[in-house]
Amino acid sequence: MMHLFHKTSEGCSKLTTSLYSTSFSSAIKLLHKSLRSPICNIYGFVRFADEIVDTFHEHKKEDLLHEFKTETYLAIQRKISLNPILHSFQLTVNQYKIDKNLIDAFFKSMEFDLNKSTYDEDGYKEYIYGSAEVVGLMCLLIFCEGDKKLYQHLKPGAQAFRCCFSKSKFFERYKSRL
Repeated sequence: MMHLFHKTSEGCSKLTTSLYSTSFSSAIKLLHKSLRSPICNIYGFVRFADEIVDTFHEHKKEDLLHEFKTETYLAIQRKISLNPILHSFQLTVNQYKIDKNLIDAFFKSMEFDLNKSTYDEDGYKEYIYGSAEVVGLMCLLIFCEGDKKLYQHLKPGAQAFRCCFSKSKFFERYKSRL
């Protein structure tokens, strides 16, 4: 029966991915079938956290994010959660040994979203690291299928995308809003 619970939880993450991002969902279909669920599990997790900070204005977002963060770490530790998004995420975290530091950085950026409206360059880099770069690094761990040596080799290239973005015309145009 546990297999059904895993499948149902991963189905929730897949549904979340397809409903929130048709382009990302389409891109996932280009991946090998074995990689699709873990990538959706990450997307579902980050999407729910992002919803807390960006959408739930009538609620105490700080409390909701704190509870989500606490439940995330508890799910990873216990290797189970009754929240299907957190359950599928913990499956991926535990299977691919996703570093807690990546998850910590992600939550720190989500906490920034609750209160910060402007950033200096260092704050912006920290925010982008936690809100985007670590998500890419989590996905990279999946693409490397547990090969830590390959991950370490590819990690600098994956992180270079942030540098490209911060030097882009988009960044220059909108950095005052960040």
